Amino acid sequence: MKRAAAVIPVRYQSSRFPGKPLALILGKPMIQRVYDGVRKARFVDRVIVATDDGRILEAVKSFGAEAVLTSGAHNSGTERAAEAVHDIDNNIIINIQGDEPLVTGRLVDSLVEALQDEEVRMASLMAKVYDLDLLANPNINKVVTDQEGFALYFSRAPIPFQASDFFYQHIGIYGYKRDFLVEFAKMKPSRLERLERLEQLRALENGCRIKMIEAPGPTLNVDTPGDIIKVEEFLRKQGHG
Repeated sequence: MKRAAAVIPVRYQSSRFPGKPLALILGKPMIQRVYDGVRKARFVDRVIVATDDGRILEAVKSFGAEAVLTSGAHNSGTERAAEAVHDIDNNIIINIQGDEPLVTGRLVDSLVEALQDEEVRMASLMAKVYDLDLLANPNINKVVTDQEGFALYFSRAPIPFQASDFFYQHIGIYGYKRDFLVEFAKMKPSRLERLERLEQLRALENGCRIKMIEAPGPTLNVDTPGDIIKVEEFLRKQGHG
C-alpha cells in the first residue's frame, strides 16, 4: 500500500465568511476539527495545513499540527496545495478543503486506495442524495459518471435532468498523484470551469479522467456562519463535543 500525505489549504479571507477556518464549532476551531478528522486516516503519513495567513499558522501550531505559510497570490486551494507538497516525497496527495469539519479518516483512506491504481491520476468523492428538491440547488455540485465510476461531468445545474430516484452530490475532497497535482495547478482555467465555477472541470477538459468514489452520505461543509449551527446540531446528535 502506497501511503499518502494530506494537505489542508486554507485562507483567512472569504467573501461570505471572513476568518472561517478559525470559527469555533462547539468550542474548537474548524481547522482543528478538519485536521483531527484527517489524522484518523490509516494510510496518511503526514498532514499539513497550508495557509497564507499568520493568524491561521499560529492557531494550527498551537494545537500541535504542522503548518506552512504559502503565497498569498494563489487563486485556488489546489495551487496552494501544490506549493505545499513541493518537497514532499509521497506520490499520493490528498487535498481536503478547510471547510469540511466532518471529514473522516475513512473518506481519506478511500481516495488513497483508489490511487493505488497506476492509471488513476485524480480521484474524488460523491454521495447519493434522495431529496430531489435539492437537484436544482446551484450551491450543491452534482456529478454523473460512466459505468466504470469515472466522472463524465460536474455541474451546478440539475444532472441528470430528469432524475427520479437519486442524484450524486460531489464532495470536494480530492486525491492526486503528486506529479499530476503540480501539473494541474499550472494549467490555465478552462471554459467550462469558468462557466460552472467548478475547478475540477479543468482536469476533464484537459483529458484527465477523475475516478469517483462513493461515500456513505453527503458531508456538511461550511460556507456561511449559519452552516456552523447545522454542524453543531449534527455533532450534538452524534454525542460529540
